[in-house]
Amino acid sequence: MNMPLTSTQHDLSSGADWIACEPVEVQKSFLDELEEAEILALPFLFDFWAMPHQLPPDGNWRSWVIMGGRGAGKTRAGAEWIRASVEGSRPLDHGRCRRIALVGETLDQVREVMIFGESGILACSPPDRRPEWHATRRMLIWPNGATAQAFSAHEPESLRGPQFDGAWVDELAKWKKSAETWDMLQFALRLGDDPQVCITTTPRNVGVLKELLKLPSTVVTHAPTEANAANLASSFLEEVRIRYAGTRLGRQELDGVLLEDAEGALWTGAQLEQARAPVLPELDRIVVVVDPATTGHGGSDECGIVAVGAVTRGPVQDWRAFVLEDASIAGASPAQWAQRAIAVMERWGAERLVAEVNQGGDMVEAVIRQVDPLVPFRKVHASRGKAARAEPVAALYEQGRVLHHGPLGDLEDQMCAMTAQGYVGKGSPDRLDALVWALYELIIAPSAQWRRPQVRAL
Repeated sequence: MNMPLTSTQHDLSSGADWIACEPVEVQKSFLDELEEAEILALPFLFDFWAMPHQLPPDGNWRSWVIMGGRGAGKTRAGAEWIRASVEGSRPLDHGRCRRIALVGETLDQVREVMIFGESGILACSPPDRRPEWHATRRMLIWPNGATAQAFSAHEPESLRGPQFDGAWVDELAKWKKSAETWDMLQFALRLGDDPQVCITTTPRNVGVLKELLKLPSTVVTHAPTEANAANLASSFLEEVRIRYAGTRLGRQELDGVLLEDAEGALWTGAQLEQARAPVLPELDRIVVVVDPATTGHGGSDECGIVAVGAVTRGPVQDWRAFVLEDASIAGASPAQWAQRAIAVMERWGAERLVAEVNQGGDMVEAVIRQVDPLVPFRKVHASRGKAARAEPVAALYEQGRVLHHGPLGDLEDQMCAMTAQGYVGKGSPDRLDALVWALYELIIAPSAQWRRPQVRAL
């Protein structure tokens, strides 16, 4: 198409939001009225096709962070924002920006993803506005004279000298020199009345991203991988759901959630991702532990219910534990959490139900006996604080003696918020408490009995 947009095409672009929200019959009638040139232009009117998280927010902002899961459409959104920034009403008209910086982890990634990728700038541009790539200059040049220069985050000093009125930054959270490169880019964004930057990234727990998100001049849009399901292979979605649903890695890479580890945490997200057991061995013992909530209303703490198994053959130092399920429940009555705990026992063939009774006392056992009078049951009492009880369990993880099987994302969040000084997350770490008691029952207490006749209370 080698012609400027008609006035009707401008109306279509500006009215894309309302037409996209209309019923199919209205959309079909509207499309039937378009002329051939307008139909040819339609694929390049991104406002018509975009998902909400792919459109820049209103208002005054310096940085727009598009934080999403893998395949959520972040690259397309970044490429289209560049188009909207440099293109004018007609192919040779100037847009808001004239000099753009394109910054990726490497030059290869800038070229192959941001520029030549299936969702990159060239693929998104209509023929009469498509820029040309000048490899020797590492630069895109548009028909209207606007330019975009490619930079690698491995070379932050390469941004010293050039100046820009806009930038697109891709996968900021995975750059090895993220802070240095980001700082150099900020000094280079000094042209025009209001230089802006679009950041497309899968979130990671890195300082530069966390600091950026705190700035009042930053706006954020967010979407999981599922939001772009129509453009992704169904086999891909099915596979990643099976493998990563409910895990911290899945929440980061698929849901696009920024997961932070507390300073001085006893566990880190990276450590827990290494503690995965997709296949279970034959287990010698399995227990289910309940850390009960004594009230059963919406504002009460969760009732922690965790199933853990162990391989206890051979020397004590070779014993291994496997966290099987987190069945914790919020807002449940005592009868409801007792029924769930018994059901988890039956599902895993557990040998014993263990419950902390500091808060509920004899009531805890009474409630459980009402559900199953014959259930093997053991009461435990906490004599030390939560952090002190958690430290020997954290040591088992450091030794590689505890592995996670299945989706345990909420439990792992609590683990990453427990420090030696106490719990810094929201509410009470009831899931973690249940895990701690389970590992004490299966590994710590038997190990201590193996070594000496007297065992100090947990």
